[in-house]
Amino acid sequence: MTAPTPSTDDQEINLEDFETKHRSSPWINRFVFTLSIFLAVAHIYINTIATLPELWVSAFHFAGFGALCALLIPANPKWQQSKFALLCDSLIVLALAGMVLYIIFFEDALYARGVTFDTADWIVSSAAVLLSLELIRRTSGWFIPVLILIALSYVVLWGQWLGGMFTFPGLSMETLLYRSFFSTDGMFGSISRISWSFVFMFILFGAFLVKSGAGDFIIDLSRALASKMIGGPGFVAVLGSGLMGSVSGSSVANTVSTGVITIPLMRRAGFPARFAAGIEAAASTGGQLMPPVMGAGAFIMASYTQVSYVTIIGAAAIPALLYFLSVGFFVRVEAKRSKVIATEDDSNIVVSQVLKEGWHHILPLAVLVTLLVQGFTPTYAAGLSIIAVILASFLSKKHKMGPVAILDAMAQGAKNMSTTAVLLIGIGLVVNVISTTGVGNTFSLLITDWAGGSLFFTIVLVAIASLILGMGLPVTASYIVLGTLSAPALFNLIAESQLVEMIASGALPETAHAIFMLVDPGVMGSLAQGMPMDQAQALVAQVPNDFKGMLMDQALGAQHVAMILVTAHMIIFWLSQDSNVTPPVCLTAFAAAAIAKTPPMLTGMTAWKLAKGLYIVPLLMAYTQLIGGDAETLMRLCFFGVFGLYALVAAMEGYLEDKLSIPFRVLALAAAVLMLWPNLDIWLQAIGLGVFLVLFILGNRSYKKAI
Repeated sequence: MTAPTPSTDDQEINLEDFETKHRSSPWINRFVFTLSIFLAVAHIYINTIATLPELWVSAFHFAGFGALCALLIPANPKWQQSKFALLCDSLIVLALAGMVLYIIFFEDALYARGVTFDTADWIVSSAAVLLSLELIRRTSGWFIPVLILIALSYVVLWGQWLGGMFTFPGLSMETLLYRSFFSTDGMFGSISRISWSFVFMFILFGAFLVKSGAGDFIIDLSRALASKMIGGPGFVAVLGSGLMGSVSGSSVANTVSTGVITIPLMRRAGFPARFAAGIEAAASTGGQLMPPVMGAGAFIMASYTQVSYVTIIGAAAIPALLYFLSVGFFVRVEAKRSKVIATEDDSNIVVSQVLKEGWHHILPLAVLVTLLVQGFTPTYAAGLSIIAVILASFLSKKHKMGPVAILDAMAQGAKNMSTTAVLLIGIGLVVNVISTTGVGNTFSLLITDWAGGSLFFTIVLVAIASLILGMGLPVTASYIVLGTLSAPALFNLIAESQLVEMIASGALPETAHAIFMLVDPGVMGSLAQGMPMDQAQALVAQVPNDFKGMLMDQALGAQHVAMILVTAHMIIFWLSQDSNVTPPVCLTAFAAAAIAKTPPMLTGMTAWKLAKGLYIVPLLMAYTQLIGGDAETLMRLCFFGVFGLYALVAAMEGYLEDKLSIPFRVLALAAAVLMLWPNLDIWLQAIGLGVFLVLFILGNRSYKKAI
């Protein structure tokens, strides 16, 4: 169990977490702490009571969190003691404040002039864009600012020089700055709105949970549940990181917070150091896939698809569980191979005792889920859940949240939000360029053309693109860019593949028959009886694009079409996570390597292998009804999917309950393919399951004889 800590309601405020790089200026630290609390209170007010123009709120959101970034992160680490650097950062804060005031007081004057810029408009809008680039550079490096500059210059300069499908006649600089700054399409568009509403409220909710001691409870509960399992410490990492990630939404933060406990535990139990770090990185990456928070991805996905947030997290739950099971299978296999034993620390932890001391931490999550299911907005649900955290803390002997703890949690939540806020607002500039120029539709057509209409190769291309973007973009930004560019192509291919299967099997509803009269009247008789797959594909290809949307709604149903759109975005969101664990740039794996003291790049390779579920599960989403299927379909997919993933891990590792010879590895791979291959007859899947069970039983007997 974790060591008792004094009650937080009588502790003094600790400013160490808010100490800026200008350590010679303690008054700046107090100012940052005060600003953090002010931003938290202001955003709670904005999201619950206020009715202000979205442009004003977005500008305030950017200015406030931009000021935090400017004061917390120096322009250059070498300048952290420089008074000149402090002066420059203070001027940035004043410039950001002036930007907000300018929008509030002078926006109407711009429209009174017929949206014609005067000198002040040019200065303020240009400065806002440049400040956005600088703040993102401080928090995320050079890649994103360069990407934004390339996108903006494409609109006003070099787009007109391109030939072919990517040519763009260009806009004036005045129009570009207007759309970037004064309209709700650029910096202060839909991405910014998601940032100051859903994302902030849930990050704040996570900060309150951590402050209330929920993090310790999650780790202790995971250790208690996994202590009697083979490879228990490894399962502690999987369970703990999954549960912690479900509320934190940050894979790197998840790795750092849980890894300092789980990685030493795994090493003491006998797991190799590099494997321990890889498991923590892979499990922490899965935290962004686990509802209810999922980073900012679930909220952005809901905005893009116009599907409710509750539906999104409901669709995400089963795939996320499959991912964590796949990581868990690697743990069991390695535990058998390395003969891992339970640690004494874990054997002394009892589930009933952990629940007795920390059951109240479950109440806020129960309140959150209940409110979401009842149809309340996510921001309202998060706000009431924060209150529930405070009230539930008084049921604890260790972590009662008094006024000091509440202020500390609000300030920590604002600090945690600062880098995310400036990043999302900056990415809004790229999204604006994509929508303004039509590059998104062009890119979708290009992907379809490169893939030759193949759904599989389209997913491969998206995976490659996500890996390349992920070398410089955080996963949320990578998902936003890729979702905007490639989701339409992926959606069309998934929908068309299901439509082709329906036509081939003769299951096309009669209401959809009429559209095919426009294409080939002679085919009407074959629609009810079915036809070969290639003939069905050719028939669908002849339908004009203007009628395909109507055809899909009539054939598949509007609700199912919406779930296909969710599937397309969910696949892209999953693939965007691979940069966390895939070299050469894999920050989550690097963070785990620092804790385990293992080579970063080799640790990244290990994490990449252990996170294979990031690629297998999206294929199941694309080719089956893992998202949006009925209960019977989901039960079958999950049943065979679990054993199929276990068989695949055994084939990759060459070990099940005991070492597998090459012929047995081939059999395990064949069993995995039979169980995971989409739309196979159930008797073929049953054969695959039977082969796997025989291998498991034989391996278990060999293992027992060996010991």
